[in-house]
Amino acid sequence: MTSVNKWIEMHFDEQLELLKTLAAIPAPSGEEDRRVEFIVHWLRERGFECRVDEAKNVIVPFFAEADSDISCYIAHTDVVFPDTVPLPVRMEGDRLHAPGVGDDTANVVAILMMLLYIKENGLKPNSPIMFALNSCEEGLGNLKGIRQIMKDHAGRIKQVVSFDCDLNAVCVKAVGSERWRITAHTAGGHSFDAFGNPNAIHHIARLVAKLYEQSLPPYEGKTTYNVGTINGGTSVNTIAQSCEMLYEYRSDNAESLAYMRESFNKLLSEENCDQARFEAELIGERPCGSKVDEAALNALIERCSDAIQAATGNCPALGAGSTDANIPLSLGVPAVTFGLMKGGGAHTREEWLDIPSLKLGLEAGLQLVIGGHFE
Repeated sequence: MTSVNKWIEMHFDEQLELLKTLAAIPAPSGEEDRRVEFIVHWLRERGFECRVDEAKNVIVPFFAEADSDISCYIAHTDVVFPDTVPLPVRMEGDRLHAPGVGDDTANVVAILMMLLYIKENGLKPNSPIMFALNSCEEGLGNLKGIRQIMKDHAGRIKQVVSFDCDLNAVCVKAVGSERWRITAHTAGGHSFDAFGNPNAIHHIARLVAKLYEQSLPPYEGKTTYNVGTINGGTSVNTIAQSCEMLYEYRSDNAESLAYMRESFNKLLSEENCDQARFEAELIGERPCGSKVDEAALNALIERCSDAIQAATGNCPALGAGSTDANIPLSLGVPAVTFGLMKGGGAHTREEWLDIPSLKLGLEAGLQLVIGGHFE
């Protein structure tokens, strides 16, 4: 069998070209079809059996479809950007730039390269394992992909590793969130002739001000809130009849999420009046973690940390985050998240990754997967 490091060097040009190709393919949450088609073609061309489920997840099982105690390794195919035309990709020195290149395209490519290593070295699994390139991790995708995976394999998945973010840390705790679309409706009218009529923008602004004056929960952990967008009105000389905003709160503590929901509902109720009618729609919900077997979770954290340290020489920090791991953790299934590259600018159009770090990331991924499941 070819050594891991030698194999990575031999295939690095292939990995980099694959990353540049995939990073250019647009994939807004829920519209990952073109990436899915590319990935499926790439896998089948190399002799892999795979399938696409109803949530647009690409599933590659190894004795896992009917087995229990499945170890699941995933990376998400969607990016945060809404583009439906090819995304710009460019290299500058040791940096590769593209929207979504690190979050999470590089990790998708790392899984494909792991599969290629398994195939070329004729490895056989000694325990049930499944790889998934999953959909809808970002934003209002609401973790649809991993929800489908956990539903389809209910009771059979024993652990999940989500390759996301970068090599510097392992996410071991779920940050839950609730996301709302709030719309205000008023009479509106002409800015001069109907002056004095209620303005929906004004009423949304009043609500925003109150939200930013609210108290944070008195519980342990970190809790945040944010108004992300405001849209409304017709023209500069029109009193707005409607205005909407997107609002979220997050916490790594379930009690705090409940506190924030109660606070939000109270403030919204106070703003509802004869002059303005408010509607609130829950458009995204990510759960906090539930009770998980601590010994099993700690063992998984240790395996991941050891793989990263073996590849990079550094012990990763442990932290909390909002990732695909939220869903298995909420179901009591041990799950962690870490990435297989280093970079910066995530969720901006200036996103970049450090090209040499791709070798370290793939080494860490192979150490974890091959060392834990293959002969």
